[in-house]
Formats: sequence, structure tokens, C-alpha cells
Amino acid sequence: MLIAACGGGGGGGGGAALPIVGIPPANGSASNPDDGNPSGYPHASEPIGTVRQIYDGALSPDLAVNTYRNIDRLFPTRTIEPGGTPSALPTSASRLTQVSFTVGATTYSLANFMSVNRVAGLLILKDGKIANETYQYGNTQRTRWMSMSVAKSITSTLIGAAVKDGYIASIDDQIIKYVPRLAGSAYDGATVRNVMMMASGARWNETYTDPNSDRRQLLEAQISQKPGSAMDLMSKLPRAAVPGSVYNYSTGETQVAGEIVYNAVRKPLAQYLSEKIWSKVGMEAQANWWLDSPNGVEIGGSGISATLRDYGRFGLFVMNDGVAAGQQMVPAGWITEAGTPKVLTGGNPISYGYLWWIPPSGPSATDGAFYANGIMGQQIYVNRKEKVVIVVWGAQTDPAGNGTLPVVPFFDAVVAALK
Repeated sequence: MLIAACGGGGGGGGGAALPIVGIPPANGSASNPDDGNPSGYPHASEPIGTVRQIYDGALSPDLAVNTYRNIDRLFPTRTIEPGGTPSALPTSASRLTQVSFTVGATTYSLANFMSVNRVAGLLILKDGKIANETYQYGNTQRTRWMSMSVAKSITSTLIGAAVKDGYIASIDDQIIKYVPRLAGSAYDGATVRNVMMMASGARWNETYTDPNSDRRQLLEAQISQKPGSAMDLMSKLPRAAVPGSVYNYSTGETQVAGEIVYNAVRKPLAQYLSEKIWSKVGMEAQANWWLDSPNGVEIGGSGISATLRDYGRFGLFVMNDGVAAGQQMVPAGWITEAGTPKVLTGGNPISYGYLWWIPPSGPSATDGAFYANGIMGQQIYVNRKEKVVIVVWGAQTDPAGNGTLPVVPFFDAVVAALK
């Protein structure tokens, strides 16, 4: 099952630090630029779809693959610069090629999981060593793949870094201290902690395929590339509940979280991510991050594009309690707190941490594992007890994930097989 990767490290981009890349057409689509591929990125001249097609579930399987590894052509981006020397990811002496897990009455193999969930890339790390590295659909070690909502967990980690650095005094601070634009809105009275728990109390409809949903209105604001349009939308949301009392999954919350970091740190999120994590952990390639407008604010809930191994290195950073280059980059205990199930003000528990998903039961729950999760099949799973990190790239076409296999039983089976 292990497929050797082609090519070496290094990503696309290049040029000055943190450049703004590619201004696309205003409808969120992109043409098929083939200008000689000066970046050297192997997929740069492929035809791609539009961002509306992604959320409509309207991409063909082949076009989905092309689009997901070229999302930096859909919007302006800012580069996340790596450090000088990539950290080593040695190969484990024993490769993991066979896994079986049961869903309902049916047993599935690793090959079944790869096929059913259209896995475009899989990286399994045990004790920091590669137990399985598989690329499909023409991807290689040089391919950058979209994060979708995996980016939310990275934004949460940046909030932790901002607390450690003193830019954010407390996660119990009011949001409007850092985003005054939201004064008088449904977010007035909610805290940074509330936003990281998806519990601000602001009303939100996350339905991806409904053009009238709040999620799609946020996407249209992004497509407009008008500075401030995302916060304009967020400022108009009605309040549905007392802050902290109701969990409601909202990508809008993470755009607010991104604004909190941007305003508190007073520098772009991509630059801060590079300074605190990307350059310190030893990432091997440039990554990039969507912007809400040219030279604007990063999209806190999606739009990071990075290599498989660098997503794995981020998982190792989290597994190692936020230590990079011998330095504690987030407060001591932050990772445990962020990856622990939260309790709402009324006493109701939720299977969610600070923008991390928590398995509600089973071996992963017992181990205290957690994972970042994005539509179309993106995950970074972190099991600190067993020293396992799993990165999955999905090339799915249905935003609702219909017909796919649940990922937690697969994660459990991988951890068990590596013991």
C-alpha cells in the first residue's frame, strides 16, 4: 500500500517574504494560467473549478483533485515561510500496510478506506517516524493540498501563541476588545473562549450547499474581496442564545477568531504562523493562506495549502505540547486544554475543544486524542499518549460527506495496529 513519492521538498511561491499571490477573477474562479510555470510547482497549469462549485458539490472527481491542490489560484494568498533546514522525518523500521476496522456489521481494510473516502494523501507517523506515506491521483511530496476547516485548529493554536506572547491577555477577554468592529453586535458580550468553543450565541446556518445560508454569504463576502466585508456580515448576525450556552458550528466564528489574532498581534496570521511555528518546527516547503481581500486578513476557517509532510510536522508540534526548537510556543497546558471536551454554561458537555474535534467514545477518547477536520476529507489526528499523528487528504466532492466512512474507527485501528 505504500507508494513511493516522486520529487523532493520545496513548494511553490518564492520571491519576497510573505508576498501576495495571484488576484483571481471576482467570481472566485480561476482561468488556466500556463505561463511557463515559473514557480516549478508541478500542478500549476492544471484546469481547476470554482470555489462555488466546491461548496455546491458540483466538481467532477478529476476536477476536484486539480482544484484542491491549486486553491491558491482561487483567491489572493499570503505565503507562510518555512525555516532554513527541514526537520527530519525518518522512515519507521516497520511499515504499516494493513489495517482493518468495523463500521456497523462490515469490516473494512486500509485499501477500502482509501478508496471509499477518496484519500489523495495519507501520512501516518509513530514516534515521529513515517509508518505509511501514500500519495494518489498524481500527488507527490511537492503537492500542496487544501486544509478546509483543518485551518480552524491552526487558528486556535495561533490564539494560544498570542496568549503566550501577551498579545491576548486572557481568553476570557471580550471579543470586542480585539475586534471593536463587532461592538453592539451579537458578539458584544461574548469572549474569545466562547468563539473557540463555537458558542458565541450568534445565530448561524452552516449549510454548505444552500446559497442563502450564512456560510455561503460568508463565501460571497470572500469572493467579493472587499476589505471588511466578512466582519460586516458577522456584525449583522442576530443573537440566538446567551454566549457560552449553546454549541453551534460556525465558520463565521473562526473568521472572528482570525480577526482577533490579526488585531491583537498586529501582523498577518501567515507571518505570525511562520514566526511561531512554521520556521521553528522545520517545515520543508512554503505554504499559503487565503486572504479576505488583496493584502487583507487571512481566512481563519479555511484556505491553508501545504504539503503532506508539513501538515504532519504541525501534528507533531501539537503532539509535543506546542514545543518547537526547544521553546514553548503556546502556554504550558494549552494543548491539553484545547484538546479536551468542553462544557457549556448550562452544564451540557460537547465533543469539541478549542476548534478541535474530540472523539466522543472509544479508544481515541480513552487516550485523550483529538483531531482537526475539514470537509471533503481533510484531517490531522493527534494521539499524544500513543505518539501517533495521522494526516488525511480527501478528494471528496460532496460537502456533506455522504457515502464516506467515519474516520475515528479508522484512526483507532491505526493506533491499535501500531502498538
